[in-house]
Amino acid sequence: MPEQLWLPGLEAPPTPTDGLFFAVFPDATTAVSISKLAQNLCGETRSRSKPLAAGRLHVTLHHLGNFAGGLPQERVDAAMQAAASIRMEPFSVEFDAAVSFASKPRPGPLVLGGGEGVAGLHVLHDALGCALQNAGFGDRAVSSAAHYTPHVTLAYGMPWVAARPVEPVCWNVREFALMHSLLGRTRHVALARWTLAGAES
Repeated sequence: MPEQLWLPGLEAPPTPTDGLFFAVFPDATTAVSISKLAQNLCGETRSRSKPLAAGRLHVTLHHLGNFAGGLPQERVDAAMQAAASIRMEPFSVEFDAAVSFASKPRPGPLVLGGGEGVAGLHVLHDALGCALQNAGFGDRAVSSAAHYTPHVTLAYGMPWVAARPVEPVCWNVREFALMHSLLGRTRHVALARWTLAGAES
């Protein structure tokens, strides 16, 4: 009987160090407005959580996995191939509610959510999902069956609160990006950006 080289429970799997995801970002002015809103909402609770910095605010379109020891180049190449095939006009988004993703009694993220105002994000998400599958992504990371809830994370570790309306936050989505997340280091690096058809360069 061959020697077993690895026994579950005796050796921990490698810790992920790098993440890969598609996202859209608010323009700089809108990001500052969202950041101020996040500060106000955090200030209304007794949580010690701090709001995300304006430069980190984004809407994730597809998370393509977390990896140990760097990003696999074949994943990056396939993602770029998929993104390059997208043909879509620019669109506007509107987020109008503060929503808790916490599960009582455990704390969790506080996010901006929206209703009909985020329809364009659903369209872009679905188009990217089809393109990713065509490019060879067949796993659950891009499953069209997964429920997609467009949101902007404002802060982590927040206590649960009931959803409430906020002053609508709007911006025009003219591009999307493939992002490299340096896990645990609070850094996101844009690997590439794609302008939506008709957007000004």
